[in-house]
Amino acid sequence: MTPDANTDVEPTSGEPPQRGRWRLTAWALLIAVVVVLIDQGSKAWAEAVLSEHERIPLIGDLLGLQLAYNPGAAFSFGEGSTWVFALIAVAATVTAIVFAFRVRRPGWAIVIGALGGAAASHAGDRLFRQPGFARGHVVDFLAYGNWFIGNIADIVIFAAAITGAVFMIRAGDESTE
Repeated sequence: MTPDANTDVEPTSGEPPQRGRWRLTAWALLIAVVVVLIDQGSKAWAEAVLSEHERIPLIGDLLGLQLAYNPGAAFSFGEGSTWVFALIAVAATVTAIVFAFRVRRPGWAIVIGALGGAAASHAGDRLFRQPGFARGHVVDFLAYGNWFIGNIADIVIFAAAITGAVFMIRAGDESTE
């Protein structure tokens, strides 16, 4: 079967294109929920087991476990603007939800779900963790040498952003043929 020009989704066994689109939306939202559960679960584990003052090496000095609370963005940038990052995380979550209802390709459903889940998890930290509403610190625990400490959502954001960039580059290649 050939893809439907209006949806970019291949109908399966005579399935209406709109139904395939809803299935992709459901997958994107499910992926987002799974990312939130894994990220928040790993943060709860880190808070219960790890210390801010001790690093547990996993791969020598390259990778270890150490609890940290980050009020800023990557590399603790903007530590005094936590509320701005709370707004950005909420906006990213809402944007991912909107795009989840518009997704037309399975790969993009995965990327959007992953980014939305990571953004929602960070939004939850920013909104509901100490020191207070919209000033909360993100829980980090994956220590990368002496460079920075991150979490599962950070890994998901990085991987999804790279995947999305590859999709866009490949789409550009297809349009030049």
